[in-house]
Amino acid sequence: MHISIKNNNLTNRLIQRLIIAVDFVVLWTLLFFVVGTIPQSEGWDEEKGGAFWMICTFALIVAEYLFPSVIHERVVGANDILRRSTMLVATQTLLSYLLLRAIHFMSRLGWQLFVMGLLTLVFIILLRFVERWLVKKFRQSGYNTRDVTLIGADKELLNLYHKLKSNPTYGYRFLHIYGDIEELTPDGSISDFKALLSRPESLKLGDEVYLCVPRSERELIEQTVCLCDHRMAKFYYLPTAEEKLNLQPILIDDIGVMTTYTSPLEEPLNRFFKRLSDIFLSVIFLLPTVLLLPFIVMVIKRQSPGPVFFRQLRTGLNGRDFYCYKFRSMHVNSDADRLQATEDDPRKFPFGDFMRKTNIDELPQFWNVLIGDMSIVGPRPHMLAHTEQYDKLIQKYMVRHFVKPGVTGWAQVTGFRGETRELWQMEGRVERDIWYIQHWSLWLDLRIIWMTVKTIFKRDEKAY
Repeated sequence: MHISIKNNNLTNRLIQRLIIAVDFVVLWTLLFFVVGTIPQSEGWDEEKGGAFWMICTFALIVAEYLFPSVIHERVVGANDILRRSTMLVATQTLLSYLLLRAIHFMSRLGWQLFVMGLLTLVFIILLRFVERWLVKKFRQSGYNTRDVTLIGADKELLNLYHKLKSNPTYGYRFLHIYGDIEELTPDGSISDFKALLSRPESLKLGDEVYLCVPRSERELIEQTVCLCDHRMAKFYYLPTAEEKLNLQPILIDDIGVMTTYTSPLEEPLNRFFKRLSDIFLSVIFLLPTVLLLPFIVMVIKRQSPGPVFFRQLRTGLNGRDFYCYKFRSMHVNSDADRLQATEDDPRKFPFGDFMRKTNIDELPQFWNVLIGDMSIVGPRPHMLAHTEQYDKLIQKYMVRHFVKPGVTGWAQVTGFRGETRELWQMEGRVERDIWYIQHWSLWLDLRIIWMTVKTIFKRDEKAY
């Protein structure tokens, strides 16, 4: 049987190679200008100048091999683009420096290479987002698409359909749909698809196949996998809503088992780097706090009698209680340990209201970070009354305590900050906290910190 293969992979490789070519143009352009700033470069002969260019070019070749561009991928986040771009340029700069020092090219080149690395990083990041935009437009126009076949009758398949169709820049087209969901306007039922499996020569699958049936349909799953392998189509199994548990495969020695939640922070090295960054950043944030302290103390004392700092027991890592510190932003009251702050809360005094809106009241929590009770980024710690309340209402609520609580978090920068008047708001916060735990990276932490800093200059309506 003649098998015709679409040229999607070829187009993706072409896109990737064009991006790499642009990276080399950026490097060579910057080299042209940077060389003029290097002492004694005017005395270089053709051989010495050529050696410098060749070493820098070779370093970029190695970096491109280790950290290739992912712009051509269907679904890629800004976090991954930034991480790969940074690692690409850092590798190229460091390798260039080491190779030049190894051949005793010049004794003082570090500063010039560092500046060139910063300039390269700026241009590469800007180009990456422009390139990503161009690829999206290219796919939106109907090019570099992938044909998809959907099989199933479960709402999870419907969710996937809406996800792929809602964004034409992903470049997915629906070739066939087999199932009993009327909203999808299917080409036939699951029974029709089973019948076609017996005469596969008349069955077209496209580039990707998504099968959403119960695991008890083992024979159907195996037949579909076998046909996809034969047709060189990518196969994806989508668990039904009833069977969709958040299970992750892990190994105990050589035995594969499934667990509910895994996190990169289970690795000691990742915890070490996160703790190191916490200590470094908490010191940086505590320095201006010390400078602001006399002014803050004076205004708080003037507007509201009582202590400057507010200390409250909250739930931390592994469910252990700890004292969380803040600048006091409310008058001393008996409801502090059970009631959340509201927008027009009469307990707030004027400067306290200002501190809450600008996040100044949170600054003492960097002391919690420094002593190890909290992290810069993580699920926000809740008062004990809320932990007890929501543990009974939300099944996965306590999962958010598998990591240290944070001064800011993924839930807070994605719309789930502030008062939780309704249960769905806390459910959304918990869902995002769990997503953060499972997808943690230093780059994600940096992204959340940057999104938090922006709220200082752009008022958050939920900051009260």
